[in-house]
Amino acid sequence: MTPASNGQVAIIRTERGLTIAGARITLYDVMDHLVAGWTPKLIMNWLPLTEEELNAALSYIDANRTEVEAEYRSVLRETQEMREYWEDKNRERLAQIAKLPPKPGQEEIYAKLQAWKAKLGLTA
Repeated sequence: MTPASNGQVAIIRTERGLTIAGARITLYDVMDHLVAGWTPKLIMNWLPLTEEELNAALSYIDANRTEVEAEYRSVLRETQEMREYWEDKNRERLAQIAKLPPKPGQEEIYAKLQAWKAKLGLTA
């Protein structure tokens, strides 16, 4: 953990965006959980953060809310664009894979899977 010169945990800008110094956690990771309604205690239990690191992230978000929320929206938009790109790119190949017969010896489990898909309305 890299504290700031005043002994506090620093929030730094890396190639991944606003990041808690000494951790691989971005403020966008924290924002995901805040937006989902998680309490700080739940966030700290889920993300590998100390109480000091989480408090530094929450304080930075509060002090720079407009900037952080704008960057967060941008990150979400870019992530969605990448997801759509790869879904489009892989759609045909995934359809081909779905049409393949089961591997030898897996016919029974394949039949069960198909039955569950039909029951859940997931078959085409």
